[in-house]
Amino acid sequence: MSPPARAGRSRLRTILFGAAATTLVASFITGLALRSADAAETPISQGKPATASSAENAATAASAAVDGNAGTRWSSAFSDPQWLQVDLGSSATINKVVLSWENAYAKDFTIQTSADGAAWTTINTTVNGTGGTQTLTVNGSGRYVKLNTTKRATQYGVSLWEFQVFGTGGTQPTQGAGWVNIDPAKWQAQVAAFNALPTHPYPANAVRVSEFNAACTYDHSFKDDPIVFPGLAGASHMHSFLGNKSANANSTTESLLGYTQTSCGPANDLSAYWIPTLYENGVAVEPSGVTVYYGSRLPDPSVTMPFPQGLRIISGDAKLQVATPAGSPNQFWCAGAGGEIGRSTDGNWPRCAQTAFLNYQLVFPDCWDGVHLDSPDHKSHMGNAVNGKCQGAYPVAVPNISFVIAYPTHGSAAGFTLASGMASSIHGDSFLAWDNTAMGQRVKDCIRQKAKCNTAGQF
Repeated sequence: MSPPARAGRSRLRTILFGAAATTLVASFITGLALRSADAAETPISQGKPATASSAENAATAASAAVDGNAGTRWSSAFSDPQWLQVDLGSSATINKVVLSWENAYAKDFTIQTSADGAAWTTINTTVNGTGGTQTLTVNGSGRYVKLNTTKRATQYGVSLWEFQVFGTGGTQPTQGAGWVNIDPAKWQAQVAAFNALPTHPYPANAVRVSEFNAACTYDHSFKDDPIVFPGLAGASHMHSFLGNKSANANSTTESLLGYTQTSCGPANDLSAYWIPTLYENGVAVEPSGVTVYYGSRLPDPSVTMPFPQGLRIISGDAKLQVATPAGSPNQFWCAGAGGEIGRSTDGNWPRCAQTAFLNYQLVFPDCWDGVHLDSPDHKSHMGNAVNGKCQGAYPVAVPNISFVIAYPTHGSAAGFTLASGMASSIHGDSFLAWDNTAMGQRVKDCIRQKAKCNTAGQF
């Protein structure tokens, strides 16, 4: 229990039993209001490029301390001294630094600022710190802010859940591009071309399921997210990318369509897909394969339209950090003979037989508002069917995307971690950039006719 928490409980007892109850209650409520206001304030360090003297492993890199995710952390090597530095993008006036320590905290440390990353000014010195959450009132300026630790409290390294810098200035973090409107003329042309495509009759032995797919393999990893943090390289947690080989923080619809190398088949799917990187004992485990299924869950799939070029869709919640014991919704699972043989020590991950492997299926929404390619929260332009139909705010039925992710691991009692945190934080992103004819023909033949097609779009 941290000192602020103990103090809070002591104050509460005084409120309940002290003589000056009214005054103390008022002070207590005021204090809560102030802390709530602090919690709502966005650090100017959040999502900015961060570097460190060392990292315990790939899952505890410097960026994890400035990602705004209380479930991820930076952890150093097991030695003194260490440092963690964040680049605010431009000069800022700094008035507060909040350090949210993990159990492995630093007793002695300084906070420094710099205009150029070379000459440093110390704005705080702490000796015999007590860990927990430390809020430091400071007065400084600069583009770079550095934490220098010189004495560890434990035999481990130093570890921070969050390193938060508050003030004014800097380059404010950009959470996507807000509402992105579709170009009506381009969409009308795409629809006209789709309507003109022929429908190929399905054979008598066709499997009557609305489905086609893209068969993908892992390609590269970046701490980038071109949907949530466009143009901000390194601003995200680590993602494993598949599909378009050019995908990075600067990707756009035009750049994806203009780059023809992909790790997915068919070759005319130039979309970018990504998921948070999975770690086992601190080592990245990349998917052995991801099948991206395109289907329909609607009773009447004949109303399905192709995706508009450049549609961006996210499924899952990177900020969701809750336990996932056996039987929880949206479980990781074991595919193969023998299946699941137990759970990890924390109960959140399956352990698979030696003949089975870790899998996950991530399902995306399949109804679109017909107006926007993206939204400020990257979800409000998409929705799910109501009473079996896309209607209301989301009237346009589009293919239902589903990632089936296979990992070449059986798991163990130690379990896993995601770059975004716990198992519950699993999520996926689709930045769609298909050849219009290839996509349109598959929608007409496979989805609208309720006939299962293969990767090549054939029955």
